[in-house]
Amino acid sequence: MTKRTPPHPSDDLPDLPVKGRGTLSNRSGRFEATNNQRVDDGWPGQGEDPPPSPRTRLGIDAARKIITRNDSPDVPFDRSINPYKGCEHGCVYCFARPTHAYLGLSPGLDFETRLFWKPNGVDLLKAELANPRYRCAPIAFGTNTDPYQPIEKETRLMRGFLEVLTGCAHPFSIVTKNAMVCRDIDLLAPASAANRARVTLSVTTLDRHLANKMEPRASTPMRRIDAIRRLRDAGVSVSVLAAPMIPGLNDHEMEDILAAAKDAGADSAGYVLLRLPLEIKDLFREWLEAHVPDRAAHVLSLIRQSRDGGLNHAQFGTRMRGTGAYADLIAQRFKLARKRYGLDGRSLAMDCTSFRPPAKPSAQLPLL
Repeated sequence: MTKRTPPHPSDDLPDLPVKGRGTLSNRSGRFEATNNQRVDDGWPGQGEDPPPSPRTRLGIDAARKIITRNDSPDVPFDRSINPYKGCEHGCVYCFARPTHAYLGLSPGLDFETRLFWKPNGVDLLKAELANPRYRCAPIAFGTNTDPYQPIEKETRLMRGFLEVLTGCAHPFSIVTKNAMVCRDIDLLAPASAANRARVTLSVTTLDRHLANKMEPRASTPMRRIDAIRRLRDAGVSVSVLAAPMIPGLNDHEMEDILAAAKDAGADSAGYVLLRLPLEIKDLFREWLEAHVPDRAAHVLSLIRQSRDGGLNHAQFGTRMRGTGAYADLIAQRFKLARKRYGLDGRSLAMDCTSFRPPAKPSAQLPLL
């Protein structure tokens, strides 16, 4: 009888693409004492077939406040609302993935399959806006995870937030990759006409096949472009965000993305260079090696050239744009394309003077 030996680290099995999901692996977050890894235990055929796609699970986020504050010097807002933790869109490059580690979950597959929402979110928002100490300023949605990810069809939480904000004339902005935003045109159009709403569609690529691998459950690129057209036709101020631009992978599409958005009616544009903080570096590297192995080394090399020799840096002022010759070239191309297509005309200022706090909930029953 042949004696079997315990698995050795060199027997690690490579993670395989999971249909309908962005990342390949589900390694533990950085705060966990142990790490899970598939290994070859000697059985024939092990690791040859891709694993089944895990189902999406929705849990409760027992939040006591709904508005998140920030003092970051390189974002144009100081408060935001994130309806969901985790994001089913599965964008492999998502900079929010590391936040799942705070929940004891993996920034990998857990991030896109273990979601959390705030069932009491609408009531929390009403209470915060009704506080006498509250001072009105635009609230940003989509700054961490997408407010219009597929689970929104069931919860309608984002719809509830918009009903509160439009009901009290509070300004807000939205960034999304989902054409579902058009569902709420009836609320967005009058708010935009009063200079209290801005919508931005994030378009990473016009290549449907690349998008299917890189952001598998987001709306297809053409549906996002069509959403720009539908919003604009309804009178909504709408922008395009070419993000993230990934050196050597999709950055050559930047001008085409801006041109398509302009043709659809966008009035302004922005871009962000790929960011790979914390666990995302390894998740993105393994994605490259699985889906574009012939370009993986080149893409990583260009990223390092744009990030002071590393795969990420978090310095305010340069974290969104990068540094070095390659990052400067992308910046110059964007500047010229934005001017060429007239996508630099939108002001970020919104009307905060019409805000009317919602009525406080009362324990006393009405007389009639």
